[in-house]
Amino acid sequence: MKVETDNDVLIRSATRADAADIARVHITSWRGAYSHVLPAEYLDSLDIAERTAQWEKILDGGSGTTLVAQADGRTLGFASFGASRDEDAEDGCLELYAIYLDPESWGRGVARDLMRTILAEVPPHVRMTLWVLSQNERAHHFYRRHGFQPDGVERIEDIADVPVTEVRFARAAER
Repeated sequence: MKVETDNDVLIRSATRADAADIARVHITSWRGAYSHVLPAEYLDSLDIAERTAQWEKILDGGSGTTLVAQADGRTLGFASFGASRDEDAEDGCLELYAIYLDPESWGRGVARDLMRTILAEVPPHVRMTLWVLSQNERAHHFYRRHGFQPDGVERIEDIADVPVTEVRFARAAER
């Protein structure tokens, strides 16, 4: 898959060769987005080589779809989605596993372009969910603009010995 957007961003399917760039964006985005939630020591300890290995496994595994957004030969962001991992998911429900941008790309429409590309692939009759930290108001606003709403389900995750609340958002299937 390849999609050229209005703002000269190329969105394409990720390959194993993209793992290091995805890892860099993933860690940089976490450091930018979660510095007010997670300890600096934890964020500083995130290792690009370890995250690259994780992304190589994900990309080699063939489950789900991962897209990268690039401009001028540089990876600006990525998104990953596939079958829902929620225990209460109905058959066919999809989950947005991740959508992250290099903080330098925030506010430039790259996330919007990634989301539109994903949603164009999702049939209208399919429900899609995602999990987001309760403190990430910027993401809440973004997801609402794309038709997602909190569905009342929350979970507590322990990240670096910090309990964080994640809220599930859902985009209802059209009937």
